[in-house]
Amino acid sequence: MKSYKSMSKEELETLKSELEKEYNDFKAQGLKLDMSRGKPSEEQLDLSMEMMDILSSHDDLRCSTGVDCRNYGVLDGIPEAKELLGAMCEVDADKIIIYGNSSLNVMYDTVARAMTHGVLGSTPWGKLDKVKFLCPVPGYDRHFAITEFFGIEMINIPMTMEGPDMDLVEKYVSEDPAVKGIWCVPKYSNPQGISYSDETVRRFARLKPAAKDFRLFWDNAYSVHHLYDDDQDVVLEILEECEKAGNPDMVYKFTSTSKISFPGSGIAAIATSKNNLEEIKKQLFIQTIGHDKLNQLRHVRFFKDIDGIHAHMRKHAAILRPKFEAVIDILETELGGLEIGSWIKPKGGYFISFDSMDGCAKAIVAKAKEAGVVMTGAGATYPYGKDPHDSNIRIAPSFPTLDELKLAAKLFTVCVKLVSVEKLLEQA
Repeated sequence: MKSYKSMSKEELETLKSELEKEYNDFKAQGLKLDMSRGKPSEEQLDLSMEMMDILSSHDDLRCSTGVDCRNYGVLDGIPEAKELLGAMCEVDADKIIIYGNSSLNVMYDTVARAMTHGVLGSTPWGKLDKVKFLCPVPGYDRHFAITEFFGIEMINIPMTMEGPDMDLVEKYVSEDPAVKGIWCVPKYSNPQGISYSDETVRRFARLKPAAKDFRLFWDNAYSVHHLYDDDQDVVLEILEECEKAGNPDMVYKFTSTSKISFPGSGIAAIATSKNNLEEIKKQLFIQTIGHDKLNQLRHVRFFKDIDGIHAHMRKHAAILRPKFEAVIDILETELGGLEIGSWIKPKGGYFISFDSMDGCAKAIVAKAKEAGVVMTGAGATYPYGKDPHDSNIRIAPSFPTLDELKLAAKLFTVCVKLVSVEKLLEQA
């Protein structure tokens, strides 16, 4: 295809008229499609329905140590649940605390605890004049919402194909004691699907923070969320690397089964050092007598072990893979060679990241919405909702049916073309 940027003004005006007609044809269909968030589809939720029958009133509801899971107790999670999520996290069970349904809640608690009580004896963040967090961009809007809620200043760190720009990370962390943390999604990052290279993980582990209470907030959200059996990313285990580098307390690693079993009804965990675990348990002892052990038991008896989780995730992949491939195929067919957008084909995770020409993302998302396709708001993948280039758009293929998704993706490419032509005519 001929690059739009090489077209004359007359060619662009002719093209604009053709695209407006195509766009209006889509509008006339009265579409109502939603690609705004990475929600599992109904077909994916059905994969876990047998979990609803795994416990009954006739079952023995004791865990492996004989504790009655119907009653109070077991602050840090039943042993078999710690084994299961420890295997997911690639750490020993004694490095895990099991929480309730959401890793997002665990991350919020972790920041809140640092704000009110500090980290391992350091001054509570809430009593400091300035607290800063590094934010790889584009990134996860829910992460940024937590730090914004607590008034923490967020600093953009550009993503590369190896992970965050580590030269910048090292500079900020080593020079500024106000930098207390960094958000990380190390495998199949949200939204780009990038996995951190071995060198990036080792550089994280070898950081020399100016603040002794600096922490890596390592969100292992997509650790088992591969799209392919024969082409999977592997990320070095960060706790082990931090221990090797003499920084055993520097990382909080989060995980959950939210996109494995039932979102909102899964189990979550934090994995970290012995010192950090002891501090967290002091707060948990005040906060709760223990999280839902019946749900922990339900998950363990359904999945049994890490092999059971991998087998289950292959079923998810069989549903998701055609959707991801359909979007990528449409992007390549409709936009390849036009020089008005770029994207990365992910091997896992839940999103496809699209970068338009600068100054076009908001207009593209608005046009799609006007024609009946709701997408994640432009700017959502940046702190404060401010994309400095107004170019990044997160595509969430999981929830619509395959036919709906193909229609939505085709409309999306029409919106990209139309907005890009309008931008080029402005510049002509």
